[in-house]
Amino acid sequence: MSKRFVVISGCSGGGKSTLVAELGRRGYGIVEEPGRRVVEEERAAGGTALPWVDMEAFLRRAIDMALADRAGSTSQSGWVFFDRGLVDAASALEALTGEPILAALGAEHRYHPCVFLAPPWPEIYGTDADRRHGFDEAEAEYRRLTHAFPRLGYETVILPKAPTPARADFVLSALAELA
Repeated sequence: MSKRFVVISGCSGGGKSTLVAELGRRGYGIVEEPGRRVVEEERAAGGTALPWVDMEAFLRRAIDMALADRAGSTSQSGWVFFDRGLVDAASALEALTGEPILAALGAEHRYHPCVFLAPPWPEIYGTDADRRHGFDEAEAEYRRLTHAFPRLGYETVILPKAPTPARADFVLSALAELA
């Protein structure tokens, strides 16, 4: 387990990437969302491991990328903030296929015991070329994650619906209180 690796997870379109970018601007190590990077790589290569083409292949690529991200982040010092991570992809694959992958991967590759969840926030939710699912699917994803993290022994902290700088302050303050 690395208590320096902090996951920002939760609802699609809930402001996670914007928050992680803000933490990066403040000098902290960050890791961009595996799913977005998988889509970018698949599009560039003409691949089919895209969530709207082959969800299982997409999730397996996201799991591989999340594992590589964890391994590659060990050389960074201080807090490292992950825009999603292994639990997100593994819980989605388990929900899709029924394959009991979450507990095995989640137990072996731990993050900080406190995970920050971005709640559904319809006022900022939007779709784009890479996020094609609607708000109902985003809410279902959020509900799945609110069960997956505690099932693995993580404490979840819901992010406030607040401007990005205030959210970053909230995360850093919560981590300081836990230290």
